[in-house]
Amino acid sequence: MAQKATREKDVLRGRMDAEPFTVFVDDAVLLDVQDRLRRTRWPVEPTAKPWRFGASQEYMKRVAAYWAHEYDWRRSEAAINRFKNYRARIDELDVHFIMERGSGKNAKPLILTHGWPGSIIEFLGVIEPLAHPERFGGHEDDAFTVIVPSIPGFAFSQAPSVPMSLRDVGRMWRSLMVDHLGFASFFAQGGDMGSIVSSWMAFEYPEHVAALHINLASFVAAPPPDQQTSEEREWLAKNAEWRRPEDGYRTQQGTRPQTLAYGLTDSPVGLAAWMIEKFHGWTVPGETRDPPFDLDELLANVMVYWIAGPNAASWFYISFIEDENARRLPEGESVKVPTGVLICPRDTNIPPPDSIIRRNYNLVRRVDAARGGHFVALEQPALFVDDVRTFFRAYR
Repeated sequence: MAQKATREKDVLRGRMDAEPFTVFVDDAVLLDVQDRLRRTRWPVEPTAKPWRFGASQEYMKRVAAYWAHEYDWRRSEAAINRFKNYRARIDELDVHFIMERGSGKNAKPLILTHGWPGSIIEFLGVIEPLAHPERFGGHEDDAFTVIVPSIPGFAFSQAPSVPMSLRDVGRMWRSLMVDHLGFASFFAQGGDMGSIVSSWMAFEYPEHVAALHINLASFVAAPPPDQQTSEEREWLAKNAEWRRPEDGYRTQQGTRPQTLAYGLTDSPVGLAAWMIEKFHGWTVPGETRDPPFDLDELLANVMVYWIAGPNAASWFYISFIEDENARRLPEGESVKVPTGVLICPRDTNIPPPDSIIRRNYNLVRRVDAARGGHFVALEQPALFVDDVRTFFRAYR
């Protein structure tokens, strides 16, 4: 792989400390993927409903055929590069991010953080509506300057040499926004790992994070059993049952990621199946239909893992296994900044009661959407944009 960084004189203004970056992948990498796809060795599949035991082989064969013969990475590359891309050196790592300056004079900085198995690809369809609402029937007063970084080890951000925590990433994002981009005050939004990163950042730096919006309540520490309400006990039991069939990936990536990495790094279909199965199970769980996403978007997301190598992205799960406080605030503490939560009915958690969220966040707005799953910015972009705009409007 080759990534082409371009330097431009006098492009960066004010306190911005970053280098313009252009996403570019060598043709040799793309030809290698096509060759590997044509030589895929397919597994035996048990007789069962599609998706019952994992990624449907019939679906994955269609994905592989499309990937090998029709999918064009250059189109995906152009979709990323139509926004301004940069890299900044933070904690000895080169961090990639997109930044789209918002319309008007009052655009508020907003950092959007992805998770696994997502990436910056999830946000490509919402950056422009958030930055330039007047182009989509909205008002310029709602504009954001949108910053979309890749977590270290994902996409075009340098991988750390050893596993790190998402709390560490939150500290890096504070450095990106304040020290490198010069924003003393900004908004933060995230889902999946991004909700954990954003929540830690809001907890540690309330003087900079003016408000927080998450589409997954990442801090859900419950009170001791003798202090739980009946509603909380019922939710804890149901959510544990709901999560049980989904936690295999987390255990593997959090305990033996290196073993898994050999297959995912060597086989594009193996990597795609490992990831796309989540885009099915976390969006249309229990159904036999295809994941409701455009194949070009799914494959662009898989490709950014393939290009960088997927292993380092898995390491964040180690902190979940080894550190019981990776998603738990200190006893008696909570995120103090105003927090809005968008709950989608088909996410990886059953919607928690307000009391659970309020123990961990300064909850000022909760929206329970009628539709949508874990990847709401990609699946339901209009819903996502509207909720983000509406929530942050009160804190400009």
